[in-house]
Amino acid sequence: MNFGTTPSGEPVERHVLDNGRLRVAVLTYGATVQSLQVPDGTNVVLGLDTLEGYLERSRYFGAVVGRYGNRIAYGRFTLDGVEYRLPVNNGDHSLHGGLRGFDKRVWSAEAVTGTAITLRYVSADGEEGYPGTLTAEVTYSLEDTALRMDYRATTDAPTVVNLTNHSYFNLAGSGDVLGHVVTMAAERYLPVDEGKIPTGELAPVAGTPYDFTSPARVGDRLEGCYDHCFVLSGGIRVEEPVSGRVMEVTTTEPGVQFYTGHMLDGEATPYGPFAGLCLETQHFPDSPNRPAFPSTVLRPGEEYVSTTVYRFG
Repeated sequence: MNFGTTPSGEPVERHVLDNGRLRVAVLTYGATVQSLQVPDGTNVVLGLDTLEGYLERSRYFGAVVGRYGNRIAYGRFTLDGVEYRLPVNNGDHSLHGGLRGFDKRVWSAEAVTGTAITLRYVSADGEEGYPGTLTAEVTYSLEDTALRMDYRATTDAPTVVNLTNHSYFNLAGSGDVLGHVVTMAAERYLPVDEGKIPTGELAPVAGTPYDFTSPARVGDRLEGCYDHCFVLSGGIRVEEPVSGRVMEVTTTEPGVQFYTGHMLDGEATPYGPFAGLCLETQHFPDSPNRPAFPSTVLRPGEEYVSTTVYRFG
């Protein structure tokens, strides 16, 4: 169905996937997961009702972010001896692809069934400062009580790519996420400086507020304020104790950015602090400037492939 038209005249579509267990609404604007209803009918992601909301009041709600999800220090990196400069939109740094990243682009719906949709976006050489024409695809598919996300990308010139989905989850369906209990197979995390750029260290979580190797309430430490990348050695489990709803996350990615939504302000967006938490599966922030981190370089003839599954119970 039609969801509106962008100021530049591009029509935006809304598609609904339903397998009798999960019901998911997807927008072609930003390849956005607008809503995700679990088997009891509760919507467990933050979304907006109108295209105008996404144009003016979104904080990446449900969108695919790219070409590079997370931060690149000072909006610059060097690849094959050439320095590339990106727009800075997060203090001194580039965040989630720059001023008009993939979350602010209209994707094309290439294949749609009742339980799956593939969305494609072609990012031109030089867009937001990135080299190479990148063809990106994300497929959302429903498998029993799971939403599966498969990403693929190819390029015609060497570039960097790090795609992820920026859904904010609230398993209670309303209120805040401070009472959610998180368990994460992550023995290390990435300490950051005041600009949230990794220092380069992969620090042990043991004995720190970042230890989720055993179940911990979001609000019990650091006043619930997390916006950090964790090094994954397995899956993630989130439980909402009052409803008993559970979400389990598995991924092929080496890390996850765990963000608890504490910077939502309730004025610029319809949601206040801690209204939802993000589990952005991805490669590490600032990897193009950190040779010791897993590489995010994609070259012609190669294919970027990534899968994340969110399972509900």
